[in-house]
Amino acid sequence: MEANKKAKWTDRIMTWIFVAVAGFFLLLLAGFALLVIGRGLAGFEPYMLSFSREGIGNQLFNTLYLVVLSLLVSVPFGIATGVYLAEYAKPGRMTNFLGICIETLSSLPSIVVGLFGYLVFIVLVGAKWNLASGALAVSILNLPLIATTTKDAMLSMPKGYRMGSMGLGATHWQTIRRVLLPACMPRILTGIILAAGRVFGEAAALLYTAGMSTDINWSNWDLSSPTCPLNPFRPGETLALHIWASRTEAIGADSAQIANFSSAVLLILVFTFSIGARIIGHRMERKTGGK
Repeated sequence: MEANKKAKWTDRIMTWIFVAVAGFFLLLLAGFALLVIGRGLAGFEPYMLSFSREGIGNQLFNTLYLVVLSLLVSVPFGIATGVYLAEYAKPGRMTNFLGICIETLSSLPSIVVGLFGYLVFIVLVGAKWNLASGALAVSILNLPLIATTTKDAMLSMPKGYRMGSMGLGATHWQTIRRVLLPACMPRILTGIILAAGRVFGEAAALLYTAGMSTDINWSNWDLSSPTCPLNPFRPGETLALHIWASRTEAIGADSAQIANFSSAVLLILVFTFSIGARIIGHRMERKTGGK
């Protein structure tokens, strides 16, 4: 009896500790978000959302466009790498070496990846700063995360999924494509959300690749033109870079207000993307789980 009472009290105390720690970090996150958003919206002026040089409309579009470009590269390659490691790679030196390379790649500082992107995608190619180079550089940072998430998700699937599918006559590839990947997609989506969140806030890697200028003509939709909004080979300053520039290099009287408002918009953008992706993932999980 005494041992049971002691175990129950220990369980309650540990539960209270974990709840308190979780509540503390939740309040810390909420306070930080409210502070950033409150300071940003306090000095809001309508011109700040314009697509002129004084507003942040162009930077907001560049940020969203860069996220799309980077995910178009990192998601297919990351998922393919994770599938290979989980389903096809045989244990051995080569697989261990590949795992070490992925772990090393995930720990590289973004400034190093930015310098690498500058040397390879700008200097070696002979190009100028452009969004495509920035997307490729950021994709290098995102690939390990998506690959590792995919690998862990597939390895955690019960063996009954594979055995049941193959028992019905499906091939290995059909089992992966029609059974395992749909079942793993909610967890893979978590990795994609984290990768996209890094792109939203990335600045160091883009400083050397995407550039610090933006010249968009919204009436020009010729993809070969350097002022076309959808031209991936034009320079594109993102919100994160704009915040840094407004705080360190700007000389305007309202630079601080623009930086605060840009921070608020960026935070709202990340929250909106994360919540939307979570809703999609929850629906996918209910659909694949049959609930």
